[in-house]
Amino acid sequence: MTTPHPLGRSLCAMITPFDAAGALDLDAAVHHAVQLVGDGCDGLVLNGTTGESPTTSDGEKTALVRAVKDAVGMTVPVVAGVGSADTRHTVALARAAQRAGADAVLVVTPYYSRPPQPAVEAHFRTVADAVGVPVMLYDIPGRTGTRIEVETLLRLADHPRIVAVKDCAYDLLGSTKVMANTPLAYYSGCEELNLPLYAVGGAGYVSTVANVVPRALGAVLDAFDQGDTARAARLNQLTLPLVELMMASGLPGSVTAKAVLAAGGVREPLQDAGPLVAARLREARETLLANLG
Repeated sequence: MTTPHPLGRSLCAMITPFDAAGALDLDAAVHHAVQLVGDGCDGLVLNGTTGESPTTSDGEKTALVRAVKDAVGMTVPVVAGVGSADTRHTVALARAAQRAGADAVLVVTPYYSRPPQPAVEAHFRTVADAVGVPVMLYDIPGRTGTRIEVETLLRLADHPRIVAVKDCAYDLLGSTKVMANTPLAYYSGCEELNLPLYAVGGAGYVSTVANVVPRALGAVLDAFDQGDTARAARLNQLTLPLVELMMASGLPGSVTAKAVLAAGGVREPLQDAGPLVAARLREARETLLANLG
């Protein structure tokens, strides 16, 4: 796992579709996964927060990984979210995801209990030791209450299966320091930082907004890769109204993504977006696509 993009470059944090009765809809999930890959996503992340992992059962998580892996896993990496606040449960989820065919696992910092850094490091090492697939760490202190500190990341980089970080720490200096001193691949988990992080050495992004405009987000990094930084900046700016509505309007991304796609309901305690919000989101998406031509 020494490539600049070990798990892909343009990864979608995929929604989890449910049917009218609220049950897992594997057919809809497979359809959405195939469409995302066809629209340029070169990696899929399942069972993350966007995938409503707090309200899906362990069995549903495994079934989703198996179904999507069977459908698209020969063409793109399938990364399974396995994080929990319990190390033993996280290990069990990670092993189940590997058995179901996941190419890698995404492990979030244990939340709520706010463990100190030695315990955070031990948690990640325990999970990485327990599986035979690559591990992406998820640093999102705004949700978990605990940062993966830079010094902790520098140490964790020596583990052969810890290869990447999903970065939602909003610390560009710290992220750049880790990238400069380790082989860890950094993926933006905040759409407004996709281009800035990529420009200083990031590997790509793991995006909720990619559920609804995968080509628009990919085009930003395509332009940067082609050396047209002015075009990359302009394309990035065009995405901002939709990004803001989806990710900074007070509603979770799982709710807003499903509203744009008319992809069914969410599980409680989340509630569906109302019709006015859904209409604004769809209008922003159509405006973006029209401006891209």
